[in-house]
Amino acid sequence: MSFVFITGGDRGIGRAAAIKFAKNNFDVIFSYYRDEGSAQLTLEEIKSIGARGFYVRLDVSSYDSVVEAYKLVESKVPYLNVLVNNAGILSTSSFEELSFEEWNRIISINLTGVFIVTKVFLPLLKKAPWASIVNVASIAGQSGHVRGSVAYVASKAGVIGLTRRLAVELAPHIRVNAVAPSFVDTDMTRDILSNPEERMRIANLHPLRDIAKPEDIAEAIFFLSTNASRFITGHTLNVNGGRLTI
Repeated sequence: MSFVFITGGDRGIGRAAAIKFAKNNFDVIFSYYRDEGSAQLTLEEIKSIGARGFYVRLDVSSYDSVVEAYKLVESKVPYLNVLVNNAGILSTSSFEELSFEEWNRIISINLTGVFIVTKVFLPLLKKAPWASIVNVASIAGQSGHVRGSVAYVASKAGVIGLTRRLAVELAPHIRVNAVAPSFVDTDMTRDILSNPEERMRIANLHPLRDIAKPEDIAEAIFFLSTNASRFITGHTLNVNGGRLTI
């Protein structure tokens, strides 16, 4: 049996990843933060596939919340094969607009959250016969020209650096990689992409002249999670339609 835990698995990339793993015979555990209705819909879809799973409420920026979630997960599964650190938020405030409070919020969720969840859930990964961690970063962490606030850019650059170091420290038993999407059509970007002209402008930033779907990122996450990528660790896989080639 194989088990995966996905943070922010109730929507967007997280939901697409949950469905991908469910279709490949994983037991799927995922977290949500605010919208339990959305989490329930994801769980129903997982079960409709014939897979098993459950969800937990989790604030990735809160150590106590993560510990409580860990206790619940540990009581129900013997180990975890895969941890997907997906939960995150977007900010587009300019440096001069960005408040100290917003900076702290973005960093605490997007970067510190990855640290906390990985730290707390590590014992379950170490119990597994094989294990892999996939962190959802962004091309914003690799380029200062991609739209996003300095807090968002810094948080995703931090995730990429954390991925590299964890790959060294947790080897050889646990592989650690990241995916770095460009714009993805999710509820987090929908306000930006709802304008047809803006959507076309953003699509044209990519050589493939398109915008990624959550399923595109889920495919990359699954690849990095399984034996198909057994000799890959410490790597950030760009899933960006060629955005960084321009």
